[in-house]
Amino acid sequence: MELLLIRHGLPIRLETQDGTPADPPLSERGEKQALAVARWLGEEGKVDRIYSSPMQRARQTALPLAEQLGLEIETEPRVSEYDRDASRYVPIEELKRIDYKAWREFMRLGYPPGMDLTDFRQAVLDGLGEIVAENPGRRIAVFCHGGVINAWASHVIGLEFRLFFNPMYTSVNRFFASTEGIQSVGSLNETAHLRGVES
Repeated sequence: MELLLIRHGLPIRLETQDGTPADPPLSERGEKQALAVARWLGEEGKVDRIYSSPMQRARQTALPLAEQLGLEIETEPRVSEYDRDASRYVPIEELKRIDYKAWREFMRLGYPPGMDLTDFRQAVLDGLGEIVAENPGRRIAVFCHGGVINAWASHVIGLEFRLFFNPMYTSVNRFFASTEGIQSVGSLNETAHLRGVES
């Protein structure tokens, strides 16, 4: 089976005042990115099922492809991002501009300072593992987050888990799994669909 992990489009920056989790929607640029990846995947060939993180930015990115193909979006909570309970969301590119020291420490460690991602990683592996097991021979699209893609990619490659690369917004990351349990990487960080789109 082919597993497509697609990062959400660019969301807005959001900070809640009451401490509730920040769950930002897509920005205008993010909506354009979502339309672009939907056109590209729709032209490529069939997608049998579409899954998404329950977070707004992932569901909104999945919506154009689901509407184009006439498929429902199936929610998989285990592919939510590691910061899903945080009251502040700052896109990593913006963090670099507004707090370079914090961004540099994040990049040096390969994970957010002071955060244990062990449970997050296991949830991702369990959730995506079930999707793989339930869909032999199919082509599946999962709209998720950068940390999720890093967790699965490092698992398939055999690396110790860390955030080792930065998936671009709406990048397509392809993985394959055989019925014998052999998993492989097809590609990481495909963004050809964003040519001509403000990204």
